[in-house]
Amino acid sequence: MKRTSCGRGAALLAFAMLIGLPTASCADLSLQDAIDLALAQNTGLRITQKDEDVAKAALKQAKIDNGLKITGNESLDTTLHRSSHTKSENGIGVTASYPIYTSGKAEAEIGSSELGLKAAELSTERSRENLKLDVIKAYYDALEARRTVDVRQETVDKYQDHYTNVSQLYAAGSKARIDVIRSSVELSNAAQNLIKAQNSYEVNLATLRNYLNVDRSEPLNLTSDFSYDQFNIDMDACIDYAYRNRKDLLIDLYKYQQAENDIKAAKADFGPSVTLSAGPSWSHTFKPSTSSDSDITAGATLSWNFWDNGLTRAKVQQAEASRDKAKLTLTKDQEDIDLSLRQAYYNMREAEKRLNSTGDAVKQAEEDYFIAREKYRAGEGLMLDIIDAQEALSTARLNYISAEYDYARYKATVENAMGIGLTDGEKEAVAKMTATAVPAEQVERAVLQEPVVPENAKARVDKETKGLAKKKADKKKAAAAAASDASAEVIHDLAEGEITK
Repeated sequence: MKRTSCGRGAALLAFAMLIGLPTASCADLSLQDAIDLALAQNTGLRITQKDEDVAKAALKQAKIDNGLKITGNESLDTTLHRSSHTKSENGIGVTASYPIYTSGKAEAEIGSSELGLKAAELSTERSRENLKLDVIKAYYDALEARRTVDVRQETVDKYQDHYTNVSQLYAAGSKARIDVIRSSVELSNAAQNLIKAQNSYEVNLATLRNYLNVDRSEPLNLTSDFSYDQFNIDMDACIDYAYRNRKDLLIDLYKYQQAENDIKAAKADFGPSVTLSAGPSWSHTFKPSTSSDSDITAGATLSWNFWDNGLTRAKVQQAEASRDKAKLTLTKDQEDIDLSLRQAYYNMREAEKRLNSTGDAVKQAEEDYFIAREKYRAGEGLMLDIIDAQEALSTARLNYISAEYDYARYKATVENAMGIGLTDGEKEAVAKMTATAVPAEQVERAVLQEPVVPENAKARVDKETKGLAKKKADKKKAAAAAASDASAEVIHDLAEGEITK
């Protein structure tokens, strides 16, 4: 991100000064920069990536469990015979064992672990695609909020100009007091909408910073903006592409195959297993007499469980039920993908139609507002015409902005639902992710840190609370007095005949 001086217009500058944000410089951030930063720094993505390490460890464990093993043992025995003499001896042995036949159980367990690793890798890749979509949405949300602030600021400025004009006309005796009051109320309402829009913009920026995992107080200048990019793929082609490319469907398929391997592993307990073993042993007798001996043993062990009271059959039934569940999950996920893709596609086309129809509405609303304002200045129009025209203009502009960014968001949603993968540049950003972990001791200190209470904090808080309560009471009295004065002026104007029904 580059550092440049950044101006957001008078409204945004005033708002930044109001809440105390730095306005001298901010970070230029394009949409692609935001995606790359999130792919390289997002904490949630790092957590998901750890599942790959777990799957690798599970595969390693499966291979070791079915490989060569060397064990050692040592024993110390004392035996009391009927002849009242005892025998004490010490034995040491080392045995190497290797399973040469397990009725397919070893192969099934290793194959299941390999599928688990593939599923974990695909899950991480799918999480990257979902993160990309989240960043795109957050970026466009912030852009929409920023343009909404501009519209609300322009509305406030127009109402301010209108209020000034009405006040001057009232002072000249050509307008009634009620017009001044009404224009003041509309100005206040417009200011409320501006405050809400400014807050929404800051909230959206905070959401974007969280995805990027950057300094939460860093000002951002979003340099990318909406550009209409026509989507020419029909819906059936999108669904077909999704069925062939969605990584979560492939994950479901791997889980189904894992369940099949679990059935094979469970059925293997019905068959025999053969294990080769060999190793030396040493024994030493030190009571009643001293003697030593050593042996080398080698052989093969055949194990076959003829009767286990139905335990193996129950395990097979459990594995078959899990296999059936995995198959149904695959079918359900296909149905959900079909539905979500259709919804996103229809919403995208609806936003596209709104985008094409709201452009003319803005021009017509601008012309209507100009006519209403000039008629009012000439003494031929009504206050209501001004208010209606301004409201229609603001609505038309906000509808146009909403249609633009709705189209951009839904288009990105359609592409995500299709399973379109990352670009080459984004894959390079993924490669930059480092597994820098915070030491456990540091995390524990941060979590368990006791809050520091400033000295005389309670007394200061009580004083400030009382001061705020007094200010609030004074404001209420002032508002009541102002309302009383305004009511008196209106009653006076009614008595003088200046306000008509």
